Amino acid sequence: MTESGPGTILHIDMDAFYASIEQLDAPELRGKPVVVGAPPDRRGVVATASYEARAFGVRSAMPSRTAYKLCPQATFVPVRMSRYADVSRMLMELLHRYTPIVEKISVDEAFMDVSGSMRLWPDPVKLAQDLTSSVRRDLELTASVGVAPNKFLAKLASDMQKPAGLTVAPVDPKEIIEFLAPMDIRAIWGIGERTAERLRKAGIHSVGQLQQRSEAGLRSLVGESMAHHIHRLSLGVDDRRVTPGTVEKSISNEHTFDVDCADPGKVERRLIELVQNVGTRLRRSGKLARTAQIKIRFADFRTITRQGPLDPPGAGERVLIQLAKDLWAAQHVTEPVRLVGFGVANLSADDEDPPQHELELFPELTGRPQAELDEKLDQAVDELRNKFGKNALRRGGLSG
Repeated sequence: MTESGPGTILHIDMDAFYASIEQLDAPELRGKPVVVGAPPDRRGVVATASYEARAFGVRSAMPSRTAYKLCPQATFVPVRMSRYADVSRMLMELLHRYTPIVEKISVDEAFMDVSGSMRLWPDPVKLAQDLTSSVRRDLELTASVGVAPNKFLAKLASDMQKPAGLTVAPVDPKEIIEFLAPMDIRAIWGIGERTAERLRKAGIHSVGQLQQRSEAGLRSLVGESMAHHIHRLSLGVDDRRVTPGTVEKSISNEHTFDVDCADPGKVERRLIELVQNVGTRLRRSGKLARTAQIKIRFADFRTITRQGPLDPPGAGERVLIQLAKDLWAAQHVTEPVRLVGFGVANLSADDEDPPQHELELFPELTGRPQAELDEKLDQAVDELRNKFGKNALRRGGLSG
């Protein structure tokens, strides 16, 4: 911290979010290794792991079978996205108590601009301390927070003292350079393994060594655009604003079969289940989708995706299922399938795309449009799934 005080950008990152919620809901799992994702006797990966499991080397995106070998005493639990989404909504509501300028990055992290909130708190650090206390008290979870003058430094800081950490990055430009200098070049957002390999071959291993190179000197290594980007970040310069109201760009779900599935009918039925799960989440978000997409991965890991438009934009289960079935049928799949997935994208707020009530179902009997009847049915189905679980009610498919 400098004489000018801490920055007013916060990055909040929940600690092992999925696993912590599982430990919250099942107190007997607290303090024990928990792995969220596919079970160890099936093909699939780890979504996240508790810190107790991470101590054994378990990491996200690791095959569950590998995770089991590293930590056989861990409890493996399935992903419950609807539950995590519910807690995420409560988290975002809590963050808005402190500032209206909240940019949601994912279900478990967000940026906050608290510059307008300083009349209520003496400084951003006190606000951050109050915020983490509220998360612990109201959600019974923990979060790590970075306080900094910009988004890059705030996100970097939030990851430095996990779990339940609070890190304050410097504000003075000279101190920022010193703060960043010892870090590995992978700390710079945008430097992936390939870029890092090229930089290391040129003798650049730390951010400090990156700082010593000119932007012009970096162009021959990584190209003009990347050179400009990483040179600025190495000096702690980031002009991006916290943008409230950032919306979820897509919603998707996929399933990996235990054994490659050679039955097209079985694959289609699983696809319809995925559509129903995505549709429920889409309607819960209050958004409409303009595009739907299916994903198919074969036994040799070849993967294809096919998408189609939703016109008008929608969220109705009947429409989503029919489009998914059409996309699937058009592929004429005859070989075994390893994975199938479904997703929606190009989302917009419900009030931006009012529903078009054109088709009618027995209008002479009901006088009510098809779209309205479908919407009522979806509401009833969603309520049942919310109350009794996502598998409480399934549609067997649609004709056509």
